Amino acid sequence: MKRYLNVLLGVLTAIGGFVDIGDLVTNAQVGARFGLSLVWVVVLGVVGICVFAEMSGRIAAVSGRATFDLVRERLGPRMGFLNLVGSMLVTLLTFIAEIGGVALALQLVSSVNHVLLVPFVAAAVWIVLWRAKFSSIENVLGLLGLTLIGFAVALWQLGPDWGELASTLSPAEKPGAESWATYAFFGVALFGAAMTPYEVFFFSSGGVEERWTSKDIGVMRANVLIGFPLGGILSVAIAGCAAVVLMPQGIAVETLGQVGLPVAVALGKVGLAVVVLGFFAATFGAACETGLSTGYSLAQYFGFQWGKYVRTPEAAGFHVILLVMTVLAAGVLLTGVDPIMVTEISVVFSAVALPLTYFPILVVANDPDYLGEHRNGRLANLLGLVYLVVIVVAAVAAIPLIIATSMGQG
Repeated sequence: MKRYLNVLLGVLTAIGGFVDIGDLVTNAQVGARFGLSLVWVVVLGVVGICVFAEMSGRIAAVSGRATFDLVRERLGPRMGFLNLVGSMLVTLLTFIAEIGGVALALQLVSSVNHVLLVPFVAAAVWIVLWRAKFSSIENVLGLLGLTLIGFAVALWQLGPDWGELASTLSPAEKPGAESWATYAFFGVALFGAAMTPYEVFFFSSGGVEERWTSKDIGVMRANVLIGFPLGGILSVAIAGCAAVVLMPQGIAVETLGQVGLPVAVALGKVGLAVVVLGFFAATFGAACETGLSTGYSLAQYFGFQWGKYVRTPEAAGFHVILLVMTVLAAGVLLTGVDPIMVTEISVVFSAVALPLTYFPILVVANDPDYLGEHRNGRLANLLGLVYLVVIVVAAVAAIPLIIATSMGQG
């Protein structure tokens, strides 16, 4: 019975934790500008994150070691350091965006400028990272994030012509006013948002924290293969709401408040209050996950003690990293930089860093010395190789598309 409850709870937290500030903003922007013509990218990204999250979770369960712990050993210190730098830069950028997202969510209910809220948000995130139990972070915030189901309810309540809406799923239905370069830019951004590197770092490190063994592989797979796709459905619901309400009015999404506007139209103030709670929970949970991921990655690469189940004095370096990264993130936001702009940059540059994140996972998942009989089978390798090609294409295209479209403005 405990194992079944773990599956249920893991699925619920995966759903609530899948949608972070990058998914909120990017899916709403895409829905408002392109309707549902880019939903295929969300599907592509969800399948991809399932493929590599399953690999990283299996590695953690069988070997008892997390991603960067094995990357350095398997690829060597130089290649491992290159992976560390690329992934860490994107994770830190995402951490900044998530803290900014929490401040923006609080601004919606308090009318206090988000910059003034940043120090309090950063302090709250650090205290949770320092003192809260790992399971509390994962479960409480993940479950609260389920209030984002309000977007699916709102889409139903809006009562669109479902046949007409479904017809816009084709890429050929791209609005004629939008260029194919801009379409490709937002496609790369959506893909990067779905496959953000911190997700696998947190997932595998969390498995080590919770002492997974090979007996937990079934539970882990249920969490991945049910939770992430259902989280992807929330992403599509966000895009759908924007397509129905914002696109006909020519409203571009530039603020977090505009992301929630379709819910206010469909469900009123109560519905909006529910999804604002989801904004807060999803971004705060993602801030904790990205913050922990910075500590996990550095500690695992350099080989010192890490983890929330380790007493603070024994993992002092790990906790110092969390404090330094939190202060650094708050410092960047206190300059007045727009968190939405940071979000847009982070999801696109996530695509640039994807090969550095996922290639080592595929290598380790095939190593019999680490996984024995649990190493990748033919299907896992086929999917992994196909996705590596897609990932490399997205990474190569990202920067030229940023320049060609002026960050999607062209």
